[in-house]
Amino acid sequence: MALLFAPECAPFAIAAAVLAGLTAIEMLAMVMGFSVMEFLGKPEVHGHDGILAYLSWLNLGGVPLLILLMMTLGFFAMTGFALQAVASAFWAPLPSFIAVIPAALATIPMVRASSRTVARLVPHDETYAVNLDAFLGRTAEVSIGPLDQGLPGRVRVKDQHGNWHVLRARAAKGEGPLGIGASVLLVDHKANVFIAIPAPVDPTDANNQSFREQQ
Repeated sequence: MALLFAPECAPFAIAAAVLAGLTAIEMLAMVMGFSVMEFLGKPEVHGHDGILAYLSWLNLGGVPLLILLMMTLGFFAMTGFALQAVASAFWAPLPSFIAVIPAALATIPMVRASSRTVARLVPHDETYAVNLDAFLGRTAEVSIGPLDQGLPGRVRVKDQHGNWHVLRARAAKGEGPLGIGASVLLVDHKANVFIAIPAPVDPTDANNQSFREQQ
């Protein structure tokens, strides 16, 4: 615990504090109906030279910029604290300007490996080269809600290629709150905010459900 506030660990403590602040800001933004992650998006770095070419090695452009930044801060802080803890156990904490070097070198491959996994798990958002009109008439699932006529929530939906997208949405006028997990039908959109209504019940599914209940 003493290392947390030690001068030798200042760079890692700052990284941890920035990570905590970004996490809190993103959570607050999602409650208010928008996302810092969506605002920053995924920079297009492929095909560029110079520093962008090196950053693409870290999968910049494959995952949202905010996630990549948070992963870098997290791994840097964890690696730095671990390094200083080991140094303290066997000798004494390293000077901060020396400790940041091995911590940064260890962070780079960790970020690369982790970002490749995250890229396969994070769904694409509404900016992913798909015409917004293509989502109209599709059934989605409420992931952040409930949806009402106030601040937009979030829904998950697949496009015609089978890719998952996370879209901003609110309930249509006159519709009651649509809770998390509810199936909704996307019927319209205003800018990048979709209008949703309860998804029609499939009669086949309803009959199967009634049969199972009778059994």
